[in-house]
Amino acid sequence: MSKLKDLFKINAATPGSYTDEDDLNDGMTQDEHKEKLELDMSMLGGNSDERRYQKEAERLVVTAAEDSITRFHMIKMGRCPECREHLRRHLFASICEACGWHTYDTPRNGSVRVHLRDQSGPIDGDRCYRVKAGDMLVVKNELVIARLSRDVVGWIEYLWLPEEVDKRHREVSEHLDVACGWCSKPANPEKDGFHLVHVAFGTTQERYVFCSDECYEAFRKMYPARVDRNCYERNCAECNLCLKRYVDEAEGMRLLAKDFLKPKRRSDSAEPRS
Repeated sequence: MSKLKDLFKINAATPGSYTDEDDLNDGMTQDEHKEKLELDMSMLGGNSDERRYQKEAERLVVTAAEDSITRFHMIKMGRCPECREHLRRHLFASICEACGWHTYDTPRNGSVRVHLRDQSGPIDGDRCYRVKAGDMLVVKNELVIARLSRDVVGWIEYLWLPEEVDKRHREVSEHLDVACGWCSKPANPEKDGFHLVHVAFGTTQERYVFCSDECYEAFRKMYPARVDRNCYERNCAECNLCLKRYVDEAEGMRLLAKDFLKPKRRSDSAEPRS
């Protein structure tokens, strides 16, 4: 509890230092909310215990933070925070096929474009939000520029800048330790000679990564494919000779099997891989 309070900067106020003006002049409260807050304060009278209300709000915020952290760890462990089933995880999206729960990243530097059903011109903004009633709010330059009925919204386009996409992939690769399937040394997907390979030695498809052409060729010589002699070169999507484990995934660093992605060690004293 104390760590969460420190995280959210929730501290005991100095007696006498907290006033109603602190609520009204926080710089973020909209004018309409200020008017409502002033009305509520006047109804409670001048003897209202503002500190008691603030402490209750702090308690609710900390409880909500604890719930959020629990849900976050469930997602990290590959489980849906709603129905507890396995998540289909991608680097920038997690989707539960069982109940439909999902979360995904949106552009930090790009924008959003809302296309309308009547094929009239789209509406561009910085962000858009689906509110409880189903309507869509479009925000641009920190202002709500449009509120759209759910019936008029066709689809939403996220405009990713190529530079941001490349940056996201670099951020991910910098925090991952991908081991070479031959020498067990770190394999950098950005370097020449990196290989991501699907091959079957029995009835099931397997996936390996290699840090160099030399490691890849050494592995091939030591472990020739048994299902088909051209298994290393064949397109898995066009082959039905083994049980596919990655049938819906294409080649690429962003779709590496999660068992190859491990957090980088914080020190050289960490234990070697098993």
